[in-house]
This record gives sequence, C-alpha cells and structure tokens, in this order.
Amino acid sequence: MVQATARHLLVSTQEQCEELKLQIADGADFAQLAKAHSSCPSGAQGGELGSFGPGMMVKEFDEVVFSAPLNQVQGPVKTQFGYHLLEVTSRD
Repeated sequence: MVQATARHLLVSTQEQCEELKLQIADGADFAQLAKAHSSCPSGAQGGELGSFGPGMMVKEFDEVVFSAPLNQVQGPVKTQFGYHLLEVTSRD
C-alpha cells in the first residue's frame, strides 16, 4: 500500500491560511509557522504527521497528499477542521 509522510498547519480562516502560504513563499520556515499558528496538536512538532496510508485522513486531505508534487506547499485545503497548508515530504 502507498504510504506518505506529510506536514501541515491548520487555521480557522482561509485568509490566515493564504497569508501563511505567502510567508512560506517568501522564505519563512514551515515548521516554525506551524508551531506558532497551527491549531492542530501536530503543530508542536512543526506540523509533522508521520507516515500514513490512503483513507487514514479526511477525504480532502487524502486527495491532495496522494496526488500533489513532493516538497511543495499546497492549499488552502478546506476540511471539517478548518483550512490547511500541506506539504508532502515523501510517498512510496
């Protein structure tokens, strides 16, 4: 089965998510922004989610993680939890 590793940050508004994406594009560190802004418990680890397979995350998340290019920030991705920025760090 395909496995991926990814990191993400979760915020409550699309506007905040887009602003953080711009900061990353301008050179801000994804992990530091996740620690400072993410409402997900994974934020404490810089947004690291570890390894997981298809179907282990919500549908909208899975669709991005198992199709997006590696090491490129994706989002905002809206789920029932809020707005995510995602970065797939490996997939095999």
